[in-house]
Amino acid sequence: MLSVLGPFVALLTSGDVIAQRVVLVGSCFGVVGAVWILAIIRDLAAYQQKRVIAPALFIIAGAMSGVYYWGTASPVAAMLVYGIYFFSLGSSRAVTTGMYLVIAVVHLIFGVGIVSGLLVDRGIINMSGVRVQDQIAIIAIIEMLYLIAFITARKSQKVTLHAMNSLEQAVRGVAQRDALLAEARAELDRALKIGGPGRFSDQVIGSFRLGVLIGRGGMGEVYEAHGVADNREAAVKLLHQGTLADPTSVQRFIREAQTAAKLDCPYVVRVLEVGTTAGEIPFLAMERLRGHDLAHQLRRQRRLQLVTARTVCEQVAIGLEAARAAGIVHRDLKPHNIFHAEEAGARRWKILDFGVSKSGGSGTLTQGHVVGTPAYMAPEQARGEDVDHRADVYSLAAILYRSITGHPAFTGKDVPTTLYEVVYRIPSQPSVLAPVPSDIDRVLAIGLAKDPKDRFETALDLAEWFGLAVESRLSTEQRARADALIDRHPWGTRPGVSK
Repeated sequence: MLSVLGPFVALLTSGDVIAQRVVLVGSCFGVVGAVWILAIIRDLAAYQQKRVIAPALFIIAGAMSGVYYWGTASPVAAMLVYGIYFFSLGSSRAVTTGMYLVIAVVHLIFGVGIVSGLLVDRGIINMSGVRVQDQIAIIAIIEMLYLIAFITARKSQKVTLHAMNSLEQAVRGVAQRDALLAEARAELDRALKIGGPGRFSDQVIGSFRLGVLIGRGGMGEVYEAHGVADNREAAVKLLHQGTLADPTSVQRFIREAQTAAKLDCPYVVRVLEVGTTAGEIPFLAMERLRGHDLAHQLRRQRRLQLVTARTVCEQVAIGLEAARAAGIVHRDLKPHNIFHAEEAGARRWKILDFGVSKSGGSGTLTQGHVVGTPAYMAPEQARGEDVDHRADVYSLAAILYRSITGHPAFTGKDVPTTLYEVVYRIPSQPSVLAPVPSDIDRVLAIGLAKDPKDRFETALDLAEWFGLAVESRLSTEQRARADALIDRHPWGTRPGVSK
């Protein structure tokens, strides 16, 4: 506004002709700079303070032409205090300091030049009749005002950011505690439903006699079982009676059985038999696992040691690589589906439940629908889009985030809110939530990238990087890749993601 009105006011006054021409040209620079800045700040998602440096210099040039016309000791010079305060509220210390110094130094050059007689004071309000020592005092006072404005703005920016961060951390802390409480409640409900006889206990299903109920989910029940002929242990999964009326659920269950049967990997649960009962109920017999899932372990100790998380990552990554090689995407990887099994005195992590998996191009049952667990699903999956194995890489990174920080990457009061957070928000920086190396931040930034093209190509790549990050041994090139991504999408922001 001042850049537009300035030339008209100058034309109505009887100032120096040369100074009048300078202010007319300078005002044009100011208008260009103001329009330029308005165009930049219209797209807040892409805003970066360094982008306003050039237009800010145009505005400063316009303002300084006004100082030259009206005088170095005029109210126009004092009005630059507001410009300094505005630019000094920015986040970049280097940029804000640079803007302050440009204004202060240029004004000081004008003042020293006029006091020393090197410059002609063409200002309407000039200091030609003022004693030299008084001129110096006036220039010094104005420079002091500039410095006070700069320091006050930087202090204000720091206090404001601290207050906003504290509020955000408090809100997020409440949401994360609610999420942890919801996890505990869900586990309690699950525990109350298992351990006793079920509807199929003591019946013979396929080659196995069923025992007590050891698991129950939204689609089916899992029974402890023993082979009728060889007494080998197994876990037999059958659909709920109500689920049988839904053809999609039945097909999904059959697909899980077929998918799991394709995989021969020590880090994926082994399938022993697939079939249908006399009552036409599909069943899946798997190896009987002893131990607890990762969700149980996280409830007991909230956070894993980094070396334990590294082991989880390495072993689960091998299982996911086997799935990728078979053209399978799990699509529901979460702590409940990662089991710490005891086998012949050894312990290993195994992937469970391929109930919503996608094999090759066979995702028609769930095409266009959101399937999986919101807090651990990839953004493209949350949007109901087609996914590939990089969605599982994202889920593994989300599990690592939960395991080493003690907090879910994304929380919400309901499923839609959580899905929105998954799609649009970058989570809090891991090293702020837990004492982990900065290299861990870098690895998880890539693993949790919103765009699949920015993520690791395979789970094995994620495991390799994570293993190095635990010991702070990422290479210079690896750190540069991660840092570039973090610069584009900083932790704790909502950059917005285009499809």
